This record gives sequence, structure tokens and C-alpha cells, in this order.
Amino acid sequence: MKAVIWLAFWVFYLCLSPEIQAATLSQAPLKLGAERMDVVTRLLKNKRVGLVVNQTSILESEQKHLLDALLENGIDVKKVFAPEHGFRGTADAGAEISDSKDIKTGVPIISIYGKNKKPTAEQLSDLDVIVFDIQDVGARFYTYISTMHYVMEACAENNKEFVVLDRPNPNDFVDGPMREKGFESFVGVDPIPLLHGLTVGELAWMINGEGWLDSTPDTCHLKIIKMENWKHGDPYWLPVKPSPNLPNDQAIRLYPSLCFFEATNISIGRGTYYPFQVIGYPDKKYGDFSFTPVPLEGFDKNPLQKNKECYGVDLREYPYQGGLSLSFFLDFYNKAGKDQAFFFARPHWFDLLAGTKKLRFQIVRGLSEQEIRDSWQPELEKYKQIRKKYLLYPDYPTGKRKK
Repeated sequence: MKAVIWLAFWVFYLCLSPEIQAATLSQAPLKLGAERMDVVTRLLKNKRVGLVVNQTSILESEQKHLLDALLENGIDVKKVFAPEHGFRGTADAGAEISDSKDIKTGVPIISIYGKNKKPTAEQLSDLDVIVFDIQDVGARFYTYISTMHYVMEACAENNKEFVVLDRPNPNDFVDGPMREKGFESFVGVDPIPLLHGLTVGELAWMINGEGWLDSTPDTCHLKIIKMENWKHGDPYWLPVKPSPNLPNDQAIRLYPSLCFFEATNISIGRGTYYPFQVIGYPDKKYGDFSFTPVPLEGFDKNPLQKNKECYGVDLREYPYQGGLSLSFFLDFYNKAGKDQAFFFARPHWFDLLAGTKKLRFQIVRGLSEQEIRDSWQPELEKYKQIRKKYLLYPDYPTGKRKK
């Protein structure tokens, strides 16, 4: 009976115009790479498996963690490698992550954040394959993609398979300054723009294809489990917060633009229930809205400007569609007037976030946002040509989005 129904559907579908066909297919529900469990288990059957996962590694259709789903399907998961914020995603930014065991399953958890940023040969010795399934937010300085790079290096060095279970990019834009040579760091491992416009699967393919695994001349034995029913530009609302201080979609949209403040003494709401949605400093000249950062479990235990009333702006209801804006930073910089020392409290950190020292110099020189944006375009155009080679999904209708 089901076969008859499907046959009738496809006969009807093929009679439609191409435009209506596309609209019909676009209404099909998103299926994440992790949710294609038949493909995943077939690929991992009879192999010794390591996982790079955290709290975002959820099969949305079942509300089940990937680790639990694989064990239920008889996959031999030997260990979990935990990135920044840990396996459950509750540790503060920069907090040390210790080795442990998962309470529910007893599977060993090995930290790959801090001193040990990539698995060692010994840690990989009893594995055949590593599976990466973590939700990215599309920004170069979001460290989960840095972790992916280092794990790919470890797999290439030790002849292990590396499998990416793909997920959407909620900040799916190509924008911002490129990371220049000399500004390599854990918040900028690869020479990509601040907003890279790729899924983690596409980025892994680019890292491999462009020969960016610096520690080895070899490429990684890479396999990507694609999503179904997704294309670039499709909106995506995360069901789980990807890290402690990105609690909702508004914070995720504003994150690429507000992260520059992390190199200053300006608070972006860490120590409140709305981080990356407010901006302030203990001076009333920055705005009428006020908030006071305090230690908060599950958010930030030692926030900037702790216990000080900060004045500035509330962006929780700001109609922001995403992408990268310098307007917030330039507004506060200009309000500071001559008292600007705190804006570059850690200038080298600002340069690492930007991937270049040019942006800081342009701001100090008083360039407008448009002038700064114009300076990015030649390198962004070169990057877009490289990006085309690694797309696994249909691109934006015009080949670009917003910016």
C-alpha cells in the first residue's frame, strides 16, 4: 500500500513546475546527519569508535544523545573526547576540563581542551574511527571547529577514519576579515573569514582539500554524513544551547558582532541571564539601560564587571537578522571619547579574534563601517571561490546572503 502511495506522489510531483517542485521538497523536515542512523551504524559496525561530542549531539527527532543511540544500536563506543565546556557543556569559557566517566553509560571521557587540544597517539591506539557531532555557530573564533581541526590532524597522523555528522549553520553568512598568517590561535586555526558560511562537514572537507593540516603532509581519511532537506540560507533554531553563554537564538545571532568586546572591559552580559544580548560599562554615558553582572551557575561564575552596575543598551528585542555588524562596537568606541584605554585592554586578544591587526588600526584611525567592510572584499571574493568547491548543499539563491 505504501509503495502505491509513494508512486502516486511522485507521478503528481513530476507533473509540477520546477518552482513548485522545489517548494514541495523544501517543506520536507530537516534530517540531521546524526539522525540518519541506518547510514551511521552501517559505517561504524564492527569498528572501535571514539566520539567528539557534547550536549548538542542530540538526535532531535528522538531527543536522544548520540552516545546513547549508538550504544543502543550495538556500536562499540570506546571513549568520548570532550571539547571546551565539557561533555555536558556546563563549564565556563576557558575553564579546565578534566578526564572522567559518563555517569549514565560508564564510557570514559577524555578532555581535549586546555593543554591537550588533540588526541594523542596513545589515546587513539584502541580506536578505528572518530565521529565528530557538535553544533557549530558559524564563527571562526567558536572553538569547536578548532577542536575539529586538531582531531583531524590526529586522525591523519595515526591513520584513523574521521566521520562528521553534519548539522546546519545558524549564522550562515560569509563576512568579516580573513584570518591572516601570523594570527593563528585556538580562536583562529584556519585562514577563513570571521563568518565562514559553511557547515562543519563542508569546513572539514575544505580543511582536508586545502592542505591545512599543518602537522602532517597527509590528508585525513574523511567521511561526511550529510543532512537531508537543508540548503544554505535556511533558518535553523537550535534546540539546545551550544555553550553556557549562548542561551537562545538572539544571542547566537549577535555573538559574531559582540565577541569583539571580549578583548575590552565592556560587559556583554556575562553574569546575567541574557549574555551576548546586552552591552554595558559602569558609566551612565553609555546608555539608559542597566544591568549588574553576578556569578551565575551554568552561565559564568566570575563575570567581567562583577557586582558593578553597568549602563548601556538592551538588544534582547533588537530586530537583528544576523551576519556581522561593527555598529555596536563603533558606537561604544565613539561614546568613550578620549577615555578609550579600556576598549583595547587586551589588544593582542582583539587581533586574534579579528584574525588581523588591521581592524584595530582601522577603528583607531576613525574609518567608517563601510570603509572597513570595503577593505575586506578582495579577500572575501577569493575565499568565496574556494568555498564553492566544498559545498555539499545548494547555495544561497544569489550565491551570497545579506552581506
